[in-house]
Parts: sequence; C-alpha cells; structure tokens
Amino acid sequence: MAIKGSTATKTAKSLFLTFTVLLSLSFFIFFFFFTSPVTEPTNSLPQTSFLSSQNSIKVYVANLPRSVNYGLLQQYWDSNHPDSRITSDPDHQISTTHFSKPTRYPPYPENPLIKQYSAEYWIMGDLETPQGMRTASFAKRVFDVNEADVVFVPFFATLSAEMELGSGSGAFKKKAGNGDYLRQKKVLDFVRNTDAWKRSGGRDHVFVLTDPVAMWHFREEIAPAVLLVVDFGGWYRLDTKSSGGISSDTIRHTQVSLLKDVIVPYTHLLPRLQLSENQKRHTLLYFKGAKHRHRGGLVREKLWDLLVNEPGVIMEEGFPNATGREQSIKGMRSSEFCLHPAGDTPTSCRLFDAIQSLCIPVIVSDNVELPFEGMVDYSTFSVFVAVSDALRPNWLVSHLRSISEKLKNEFRQTMAKVQPVFVYDNGHPDGIGPIPPDGAVNHIWRKVHQKLPAIKEAIVRGKRKPANTSIPLRCHCT
Repeated sequence: MAIKGSTATKTAKSLFLTFTVLLSLSFFIFFFFFTSPVTEPTNSLPQTSFLSSQNSIKVYVANLPRSVNYGLLQQYWDSNHPDSRITSDPDHQISTTHFSKPTRYPPYPENPLIKQYSAEYWIMGDLETPQGMRTASFAKRVFDVNEADVVFVPFFATLSAEMELGSGSGAFKKKAGNGDYLRQKKVLDFVRNTDAWKRSGGRDHVFVLTDPVAMWHFREEIAPAVLLVVDFGGWYRLDTKSSGGISSDTIRHTQVSLLKDVIVPYTHLLPRLQLSENQKRHTLLYFKGAKHRHRGGLVREKLWDLLVNEPGVIMEEGFPNATGREQSIKGMRSSEFCLHPAGDTPTSCRLFDAIQSLCIPVIVSDNVELPFEGMVDYSTFSVFVAVSDALRPNWLVSHLRSISEKLKNEFRQTMAKVQPVFVYDNGHPDGIGPIPPDGAVNHIWRKVHQKLPAIKEAIVRGKRKPANTSIPLRCHCT
C-alpha cells in the first residue's frame, strides 16, 4: 500500500507540474499576441515597397554594335526627311538647328508617335550611367555574362520600326528595301550566335518592344525571351476572316504570356499636375483621339456615337501633338473622368496622360493588361466598365454621375501618389544619370526579377528535352 501511495503522489506532482507549465505558456501567448501594441495597416506605395525587399537584379548588356541603338538615334537626327504620317514633324525642325554635330548620347525623338514608346531609351540610359551614379537603380549592371540573372538586348527596336514606318516607303512588312528588317536580322544573328543565347535558348534575354510592331519579322524567333510590351494587342490577332472581322476568337500562338513577359507603361506626353494645383472640374467625361480604329477599336466608334451629344461629355478627334497638346492638357485637367476605350491595341499613352492630369480613368475593356499589377492597384483610382455595359444607351453617363465627390477625391489622392511610378524621364536630356528610385525603370526591373524563378525553371526544362522532340504550346494563363 505504501508503494501505491508513493506512486500516486509522484503522479499527482507530475500532473501539477505539467498543468503549471501549460498555464504559464498560455499566459505568455496571451500577453505576447493580445497585449502588444497594434500597428494599423498602411497603404504603402508601390514605389517604396520594392526598395525594402529584394536588393537588385544582375543585368548583362549584350555587346551589340552602336549602330542599332545610339548610332541609330544619330541616324534619325541626321535625316532630312520629316515623318510622312504627321503634318508637322517637331524633330525635323529641331534637327536642322540643334543636332547637326554627332553626340555620344543623342536625345530621343519628340515626335509624339515615337516618344510615347521611349522606354527603350530610358532603360538603356540607366544601364549606361556610370556605376557610381546608379545607387538608386534596382538593376545592377554586371560585365561577366556568367554572373548575370538576365541579358539585356540593347536594340532600339521601336525607333527602328518607326523610322521605317515614317519614311513612307511602304516596305515595312516586306524584306526588300526595308532598313528595319535588316537591323532586326543583324540583332538576331548576333545574339543567337552568343554562348549566352545557346545556353538558355534566349529565355533569359530581355527585349524592349513597346511599339506593337517592333521586331515584326522575327517574333517567332524571340518568343522564348522576356518581352517588355505595352500590352498584348499587337500580338493577339483577331480572326478577321470570320464574323465580318468582329469575332472574339484569337489565332493560336505561343509568343507572349504574363508568365514570362512584362507589361510596361507608355511614356506620357502631357506634363504632371500636382494635387495642390488641381482645380474645380466642370466637364464630366473627356476623350481625345481618333474615332475610327481597327479590330478592338470598333467599340470606340460605337461609344463615340453614343456619347458625342451627351451633356457634360467632350469627344474630340486628334492626337496630343504640337497642335493638340494644349487642347489635351486643358481637356484632361478640366474633366472629372477620362475615357479609355480600346483602339488598335487595348491601351494607349492616353491612360498615362490622364493619370498625370489627375483625370480619373474610365477603362472600357473586358480584357486589358496593365503595367505593374501586383504593385499598383488600379481599382483604387480608376473606373472599370464592361463593354456590354458601356454600350447600353445612357448607362455610362448615369454611372459616372452616381460616383460621389468623396470617392472622386479619394481616387485623385491615390492617383497623385502613384504618378511617379509611370515616369521614365530622369531629368537628363541624354538619358544618362541617376534615375528616380520610385520611377518606371525600377518598377520594370522589379517585375522582371519576379519572373526569374520561372525563367530558370524553363532553362533547366529545356536542357533535358531529348533531341527532335516537340515542345508543348505555352499556356497563356492569366
């Protein structure tokens, strides 16, 4: 009996000790989690959030000849032929007076048809800037390709395409007599013969293709690479042979995907309006652009006819060039909302002009890709409208009038915070110098950095493919 009593006593002590430890642990957990100061969640800006995360992306610049980048720019300025597509070419007037002597880093064109695609210039300018001045750059330039995360291809593909289009030769889609085709071929022949391309199949190479027709003749060959594009409108082609050209079916292809490519902003053409400069807006809805477009732009024509006579709505034909720029500034700064229906492509520089003008974007689209999503929440400063709703008589105007002043003010306050995110210009006329840490160039490289795991996986998968085997079509999951 004594042995049993001793055992019972030990058991009781053991249970008491266990209970005491559990009780102490419970009190610790309670005080740690429930009595610590509560930090309110903050709406941190996308331009500051990435600076505190991953440090950099290592970029090697392919050693292409100068003739396909800054040399091509010099060729543009040396030309005496104005752009055949516009009535007044500002660059033709400038070049005859200011840029007669060659410079190492010529400025990018002011011609709005070209300037809106100037991302290639500012990205290259950042990489060309001396390392000691690049402390704010997310991209770290390396000079050994084996150290690089990605290989940047320094071809001004947009400038090349626009020079051919502006010449009026009509040879753009042909090979004979097409200077752009020859430059594309020169670039591709060079990069495909490098060890870096052969090692990765081009999957870790980065091309800037902001113009929807850039690298037109070699898109299939560069499809594995990371493509920086303004949207997928120049790549997804409607099947115009069915349904009178208005079918929503797309031709099957494997060239672009959100899995590998990056949507980048157009370059805005209108100056930034500070929130402190904002004044009372008397117009409800404003749009300036061409009424008649192709493919997805057919929606624009229908919207135009529905809205053109609505009170408080201004629909103007034109482009913010030398003659229409002031008109566009006035229109956007005096309007509550700015309309953004699809044109030849789903987006345009008009969206980024509106953001810089603090004019709330009204994006009419069922399928649009926007820059830096995941870093920027467009729903906090834009109105998204389904095409079917926008085409209902009186619906769009009534919907916009129902939005409260409080919400409109909140939209503009948020817009003012994200304005810098869409700015390429670093304040240096030649593009060489420190870039704004919260600007478009850094956000682009941050997005490319997010693709690295998928890029590396694709390279590894490609290496183990047996010879003469087919590769499945890429998924376009979004």
